[in-house]
Amino acid sequence: MTATIDLITVGVVQEFLISAIREMRATMIKTAHSSVIYEGHDFSCAILGANGELIAQSEDSPAHIFPLAGQTRDAIRHYGDDLHEGDVVFVNDPYTSGTHMNDVAMILPVFTGGRRLAFTVVRGHWADIGGMAPGSVSGLATEIFQEGLRIPFIKVYDKGRRVQDLLDLIFANVRVPDESAGDFDAMMSCCRVAKKRIDGIVERFGNDVVEAAMSAILDRGERRMCHAISELPGGTYAYEDYFDSDALSGKAILLRVAVIVEDKRIAFDFSGSSKQIQGPINCSLASTATATFTALKALLDPKSPINGGTFRPIEVFAPDGTIVNARWPAACGGFGEMRRRIESVTMGALAAIAPKYVAGDTKGTSNHTIIGSINARRGRATVFYEWPAGGTGGFFEGDGSHAMRAYDEGDFSSILPAESVELEHALLVERCELRQDSCGDGLHRGGLGLRREIRLLAPEGSFSVLSDRNVVPPFGICGGFSAQPNRFRVRRDGRELEPSDLPGKVSGFRLLKDDVIIMETAGGGGYGLPVERAPAAVAADVEAGIVSLERAMERYGVVLANGSVDAKATAECRRALVAARMTLEVRESDTDSFEDDRRLIPLHPTTCDAFGISTENGAETLVEFVNLRGAPLRGWAIASDATPAGTVVFGPLACRIVGIAAGEDVELRVLGG
Repeated sequence: MTATIDLITVGVVQEFLISAIREMRATMIKTAHSSVIYEGHDFSCAILGANGELIAQSEDSPAHIFPLAGQTRDAIRHYGDDLHEGDVVFVNDPYTSGTHMNDVAMILPVFTGGRRLAFTVVRGHWADIGGMAPGSVSGLATEIFQEGLRIPFIKVYDKGRRVQDLLDLIFANVRVPDESAGDFDAMMSCCRVAKKRIDGIVERFGNDVVEAAMSAILDRGERRMCHAISELPGGTYAYEDYFDSDALSGKAILLRVAVIVEDKRIAFDFSGSSKQIQGPINCSLASTATATFTALKALLDPKSPINGGTFRPIEVFAPDGTIVNARWPAACGGFGEMRRRIESVTMGALAAIAPKYVAGDTKGTSNHTIIGSINARRGRATVFYEWPAGGTGGFFEGDGSHAMRAYDEGDFSSILPAESVELEHALLVERCELRQDSCGDGLHRGGLGLRREIRLLAPEGSFSVLSDRNVVPPFGICGGFSAQPNRFRVRRDGRELEPSDLPGKVSGFRLLKDDVIIMETAGGGGYGLPVERAPAAVAADVEAGIVSLERAMERYGVVLANGSVDAKATAECRRALVAARMTLEVRESDTDSFEDDRRLIPLHPTTCDAFGISTENGAETLVEFVNLRGAPLRGWAIASDATPAGTVVFGPLACRIVGIAAGEDVELRVLGG
């Protein structure tokens, strides 16, 4: 750079750019036609440098931010010298650093003084982009073609000329074209507002000073992250967790990470994760990188602005053709589920070295809930799309929050307002309440999920869900219990129906008038042992309806009489709970036992009987082993005479995850069938 620049000018330019982003956001919210955007805030804005590196963003979804930068760099490579003033690029391709196809990105290059200075970019979730089911996000999609219209890099404005034929083609392939056209115009307004603000910054400071400030912003972000990483103990740490299932087999899907900390750099290696699946839970490498960065930034440096410089000390490796680096024609509608599980395993690995800074797991999924129907009052088809929030995890200093957005979700609303839902759709919101006992119990408990019931008023409709954590629940840490999982059902004529054989994976289930959709979301995982929670805090939870009387006694060992703590009975109950804690002696093996990418835990039949684990017909039961210094190890228990009674065999990876050695005892908890 030829311009010299001082820190005050850098700070002023940075705040100018962040202010421009916030004006973009306000423009989008006030002009969008879809409630997904103007109520749910499912969109993101960014200003990028001339080479596509992220310079500024604000309260938007972390899911979009780095894919926006990656997709802009891909666009630069795609067009080369053929990007001009007045061009506007449109894209939703998941494989070119995208997310899923509902998330449509608009990229506008900004030229000043005859050269490209920046990009203004927005990504918005369109309520529908075509595909096999209304809303396009289907739990049973097995390939990208079923998820809607895939848009490669195209210019919708070419040197200032609107390419209407291309837009007509796009709008002809969506179920709510008027909404999509309105959202397109809102995105254009959003990008143009930012361009105008950048022109104003350049007019005030000059092109060279603004470029130098952008470079300094990136360098400063890099230095902050390097310093934060340098304070972690060096070494290699690992964790693994599971998705409920793909769209076909019903078997759990393995996600594994090794975290390598070395001096001022950190690397994430996802080798060993499952191959890409015939189901919608796959994602691009850009989304994988975003998820690792989101968890790391939230852990190490949550307060400073986010920019591309903060990502420079981070390396992410994910083998080609796996669930974390999928290739055509893998379905990617559930990239949000993948992103959240990547954050979970990242936090699980880092819990071993920073237990005071991590929390129990969140609900761990987007909970895409979609109802398509005809609203006769408005004379049109509508697509209701919602992503009901769950609890956040307990942490070192306190309890999790109820039905709240977590650190990884930006400014999304927890739920859509009932008034908005009932005005736009042929739906009636009949119930919305906190879900008692859904939290993970602990010294600091997780937050509660919610229960929401919505009645269909139209003669018929369709119901789709793409969710996870319906079988494998959010984990607790440092001895905290797992939370209750997500669950989705339909009530018809007083009977509750399971809309799919695969929990949380529903595609176009036919609804009839007066059917009630029941959404129950997961709580957050607990932190620490529940028997160490202050009895008065447990009593307050019972009074508030957060925890039931039965749960207070069974998990916390707190006995209440007329709403007050019976101190003597509580002390006795807690001693009994500690004495009843069931452990196994660890025996070490040279290998970890896996089958179909699932960790198997062979236990002697008498051990299974003692823990209430079914052994009939080769049954497999989901269990976890408690880690008092971090996150638990999960697997499926099976009966085996080869394992001595009262013991469990761990391979090297299992020992590393739990932080345990041969001869030590480990507590086993049964999670489900």
